[in-house]
Amino acid sequence: MSPTVQITENPENVPLCSAHASSSGAFAATQHDPAAPPRRAVSLKTKLAAGAGMIGLVALLSSALTVVGMDRVGDRIAASLQAERRLARYAVLSTEASTFLVVAAEAIQSGLPPEARAARLSPAAADLDRTFDLMRSDLAAAVDEAAALGLAEQSRRASQGIAIARMEALFRTARAGLASDTRDRERLQGVLNGFAHAFDPLLNEAVGDEIRTRDAILTRIAALRRSLTGLALAVAALAALMVGGFYLGLLRPQFDRLDRARQATRRIGAGDFAPDLPERTADEIGQLFAETNRAATALACDRARLNDTIRARTEDLRAANAALARIDADRRRFFADISHELRTPLTVILMEAELGLKGAAPQDAFATIQARAQRLSRRIDDLLRVARSESGRIELCPEPMDLRIALAEALAETRAELEAAGLEVTVVPGSALRATGDPNWVRQVIAGLARNVLRHAREGGRVAFSVGPEAGYGCVRVVDNGPGIPQKDRARVLERFGRGSAAPPGEGFGIGLALARWVLEQQGGHIAIESPVPDGFRLGTAPGTLVGAYVPLVD
Repeated sequence: MSPTVQITENPENVPLCSAHASSSGAFAATQHDPAAPPRRAVSLKTKLAAGAGMIGLVALLSSALTVVGMDRVGDRIAASLQAERRLARYAVLSTEASTFLVVAAEAIQSGLPPEARAARLSPAAADLDRTFDLMRSDLAAAVDEAAALGLAEQSRRASQGIAIARMEALFRTARAGLASDTRDRERLQGVLNGFAHAFDPLLNEAVGDEIRTRDAILTRIAALRRSLTGLALAVAALAALMVGGFYLGLLRPQFDRLDRARQATRRIGAGDFAPDLPERTADEIGQLFAETNRAATALACDRARLNDTIRARTEDLRAANAALARIDADRRRFFADISHELRTPLTVILMEAELGLKGAAPQDAFATIQARAQRLSRRIDDLLRVARSESGRIELCPEPMDLRIALAEALAETRAELEAAGLEVTVVPGSALRATGDPNWVRQVIAGLARNVLRHAREGGRVAFSVGPEAGYGCVRVVDNGPGIPQKDRARVLERFGRGSAAPPGEGFGIGLALARWVLEQQGGHIAIESPVPDGFRLGTAPGTLVGAYVPLVD
């Protein structure tokens, strides 16, 4: 039981700081001892000097604003000029590329031998090489200049080099193809057409990006001009406000306080020893006011300290209760997972042992028992990792995996059980589907969904499995031809120990779908239930159920 703190009312305003009697006594001695040193305070002279200094600071701010603004405007104008220079370079590149295309087309149509064709293309190719070199130099200079505009602008300009590199790569590929030993006009014309069709969009994209860069710089110049104008007006308004505030906020209140001190002196002279002077400052005048209010100030400090202590202890108690609740929830979930994970392999082992005793060839049964015992050993290893972990929870190890392989392994584990129950198993073939998840636990989720069909939908006689992408996830779908799940029970069956209203007594503990949901959500996925089954997936006339296990695809 936690201790109880009781706060009593104080109707007679009796001091509550009895625990601080020593400090109060020392305070009283200070109050009545004329030899005690005065409390250190900010003098009126300091306040006046500070006010004058702030006005001077506004003047300095105005000057700094002018210098910085002019510097930034100059940087942006220089960047705009560089953008215009790069646009001119793109125009030269376009002209030289057109010349290269015309010369190459003429050389192809003329049927020149490879040596003559290479010599014919050499001047135009040299011009393009020189232009690409100049463009790389311009881009490097632009990246350096963009340092003053921020990291984002610098990165954006650096990315323009990708387009230049791609255009240069296209040009070099086309030049190499045209300089080959072949005299096949169609092949040479194909090389030239490929260069023309790929180069023009890249050039247009680069020019458009450069135009947007120039327009953005001009927009920033206009925005900077508006900002500087607004700041200049704000500084002017601030100066006017500070002058007015200097008088209204400092000089005039001091005159009022001097008038109140004179009135209090007259009241004390008349026998009124409760002047009730406000204690708002600690300057020369405030020290006079503070002497008669110090005891009330000490009482207020003690009560505030007591309230802070109570509040802190209450928050600590709430935090402790919340931590205990989380620990208890983890404990209950841990034991529920143990029950479910150990019950399934043990049930299969017992069933196979019984079949082995009755059958003439026990090798298959013993092989199944061995596989289930190995699976049980893996579950025990998982539980040991949970017990040794600091969180006390199942630790998942997501990694790139193939959902198709996970489905195949789960079917290898459960197909015999499904077919023994009279279910027709259909697997829709699919291509490899890379997803991010714990392969072991994803396989267990799929196997659990298959056994869920075995428990609740075997009378439908059919079950289908498929794998495919959907909205950024890899989805494993399990479709049955059973009685389906009513709308009111869909949320309940995904809860721990939740079962449908139509589920017969004794059919499991109701944590299979809940555990599958938890495993998928911990890996960034989710589980979805549709009943009745949509038309595109329906297996028969029964409503059926479609359960989708979603795992994030590999980026």
